[in-house]
Amino acid sequence: MVILPERPDKRIHDFGVKIQQHRAILATMPAPASRMIVTVLGSGTSQGVPMIGCTCAVCRSDDPRDKRTRSSIYVEAPTAKLLVDTTPDMRQQALREGLDHLDAVIMTHPHADHIMGFDDLRRFCDMRGGPLPLYGSASTLEQIERIFHYAFNPKKLVPGYVHVIPHVVEGPFQLGGLDLTPLPVPHGAVKTSGFLFAHQGRKLLAYLSDCAEVPAPIRELIAGVEVLIIDGLRDAPHPTHLTIGGAIEVAQAVGARRAFLTHLTHERLHVERQRQLPDGLDVAYDGMKLEFDLS
Repeated sequence: MVILPERPDKRIHDFGVKIQQHRAILATMPAPASRMIVTVLGSGTSQGVPMIGCTCAVCRSDDPRDKRTRSSIYVEAPTAKLLVDTTPDMRQQALREGLDHLDAVIMTHPHADHIMGFDDLRRFCDMRGGPLPLYGSASTLEQIERIFHYAFNPKKLVPGYVHVIPHVVEGPFQLGGLDLTPLPVPHGAVKTSGFLFAHQGRKLLAYLSDCAEVPAPIRELIAGVEVLIIDGLRDAPHPTHLTIGGAIEVAQAVGARRAFLTHLTHERLHVERQRQLPDGLDVAYDGMKLEFDLS
């Protein structure tokens, strides 16, 4: 697994433009069958960072890693491009990373910070010339259909509108040349679906963006995973999210080779939080890319 270079400081304008152009070109290219690329589209909590009306040091920071949109990832699998969650920032995230194609969308749960960019899928339906497969638990798909009813089972497909084909996830399934296993975890009064991405028996990535704890059966499923991206909201306890300490405990208990915190608040600057973490655990940031060699 390789972490691609961090985004340059915005003040280094000319070099930054060249890097962004190169990233945009990479984003439009399908991942070769010998690798998987994961982009962290968003790494922030439900209100995003900076928060509206806040003047704290984090919200005023000029470090690009402290600009955190709502949590989501984009997976360039061997034979498909997959989006996990449609946040309210999805359009901004897609433009920033140069996304121009989706083969399927995977939903973790129906909370607003994970679904309210759903209508922006219309552009991807347009570009692919038809509806998008949509994966999620029965309860998650039911809630999304209740809110965005016009996208489900329309009488006719209208160009320019979002249309989806729902697939209820009840157990492991295959998508884009990968084996996906749902990871149901408690998140307050609801359960969210994390996901384990594997290839030919290799546990590549476990994504747990929203969880108050990780039960023993889920820990067994992800034991020895190469990369864990896990909810690490803040230091103080929260009823629906893991604390930083809780996330560290899970990462160490499952033996993840590398782990990254996501869904963070504005409590600490990126550089401050990073200094506090043990070896093997880092802070995710918007635009961070992970590359897995599958050859």
